[in-house]
Amino acid sequence: MKLVECVPNFSEGRDPAKIEQITNEIEGVEGVKLLDVDQGKDTNRTVVTFIGTPDAVVEAAFRAIQRASEVIDMRTHSGAHARMGATDVCPFVPVRGVTMDDCVILAHRLGQRVGEELGIPVYFYEYAASRPERKNLATVRSGEYEGLPEKLRDPDWKPDCGPAKFNPGAGATAISAREFLIAYNVNLNTRDTAVAREIAFTIREKGSLKKDKNNKIMRDEDGNALREPGIFKECKAVGWYMDDFGRAQISINLTNYKITPPHLVFDECGRLAAEMGARATGSELVGLIPLEALTQAGRYYLRKMGRLVGVPESELIHIANLSMGLSDLYPFEADQKIIEYQFRRSDSLVAMSASRFADVLSTDAPAPGGGSVAALCGALSSALSAMVSALTHGKKGYQEVSDEMDGISLMAQKLKEQFLSDVDRDTDAFNRVMAAMRMKKKTDEEKELREAAIEEATKEATLIPLNVLRNAREAAQLARLVCEKGNRNSISDAGVAALTARAAAEGAYLNIIINLPGIRDEAFKTDTRKEAEKIRGEVAGHAEETLRLTEKGLAGME
Repeated sequence: MKLVECVPNFSEGRDPAKIEQITNEIEGVEGVKLLDVDQGKDTNRTVVTFIGTPDAVVEAAFRAIQRASEVIDMRTHSGAHARMGATDVCPFVPVRGVTMDDCVILAHRLGQRVGEELGIPVYFYEYAASRPERKNLATVRSGEYEGLPEKLRDPDWKPDCGPAKFNPGAGATAISAREFLIAYNVNLNTRDTAVAREIAFTIREKGSLKKDKNNKIMRDEDGNALREPGIFKECKAVGWYMDDFGRAQISINLTNYKITPPHLVFDECGRLAAEMGARATGSELVGLIPLEALTQAGRYYLRKMGRLVGVPESELIHIANLSMGLSDLYPFEADQKIIEYQFRRSDSLVAMSASRFADVLSTDAPAPGGGSVAALCGALSSALSAMVSALTHGKKGYQEVSDEMDGISLMAQKLKEQFLSDVDRDTDAFNRVMAAMRMKKKTDEEKELREAAIEEATKEATLIPLNVLRNAREAAQLARLVCEKGNRNSISDAGVAALTARAAAEGAYLNIIINLPGIRDEAFKTDTRKEAEKIRGEVAGHAEETLRLTEKGLAGME
């Protein structure tokens, strides 16, 4: 499922009733989940976080902005935080299955609608900025609400969307696309805040002021203070004392974890603390974190230990938790902290026990069916290849292929997750075909809409098994590799991996073929059939060769 996070900031933090009206609009949109509502009385500002599918998130954001313009009057607003509108900012953040470019498109869609339908001036910033000088939010928000009348008269500050006219009640709104911000703190075994501050100044991008041997600030010829650059880009940090826990802490904001991930920051804080005679006892996540950041950390620490990195997602999270001490202050609960896990579906086939899945499969329910089973066979094939890799990596007599097995295990785990995703996607696609067929067909217009919906849904129901077939080819190749180079004692497992890869391919092929007659697009049908037949043959070739090697290997063990 494609997931986007949205974090609108509203200029109201003192009236819970108004905030509830806004958040009710968000929760009223299907496909969206409200994650957090953080009200600030001093700032008179509320930060709302929600997640959902791209279209649903845009709709929820629009409804929230509309409601905010109705219940918040900027003419009476005051607070400590910089602001220029009832909805001050509204950034979109890619979470899963979407790119930053996708989020820029979402930001522009929302901005156009807000400008046209609500008459609110809109400025785009960060990745969505229409020009370089508008990239920085502080620049866009300069002058704040009070400066908007004059600003809007300046041709250089014509809004990106909406009228160049002052809206006294709603002000203006800044909309953007940005990276995920991780609020991450490192705990120290000392009460001395000087240690925490020194480490914070050393790691943050801003760095620290340069001082001479007399501890005086060094300046350039114009009298400007000189700075010593920090270690990490996209990193903000301060040091403080936590009275509740009796220790100092380094409070960190990572504005792009893909550039500076938390595990590297944690290790560096530990190294710097040790140089000062202190120790990093663990760390703390404030709010949510993307799954990728934790799985990346898990693989990083496994590599440091010389261990296989192609392990299940749950094990990567467990290793990250242990290595970074994420349970140092509070128990780390993955279901509560990982953003993707907030949108897990309750009706997932993959989440069922094997017996429950078989029971549902055995009933007269039209789904799940052969397509989901084909995807499940692919997942089992990939899991077996990962297992053989694990039983080979680092073992005596297999040192020369250990690195290769490490890479194979990583690919096998990734394939396994893709197959498992397709177990549910295949059933979902079938249900969408059925829903399209149930559409009204009394008038010519209804018939036309129904036929178009059936065509689109049937194509989707064909592309999913085609994706399973493509992945089955990769699974068959991995099975052959672990059969040729893996642990001899697991050669039978490699053979079964080949068989289940072929079962996945054959099952997916059949599900493609049965859907093609229901599609009117002849070019699509021809191209799909041609590709499916080609891949089917390739998988069969890999599987047969793997079985030949397996039987030969087993014969040699007699």
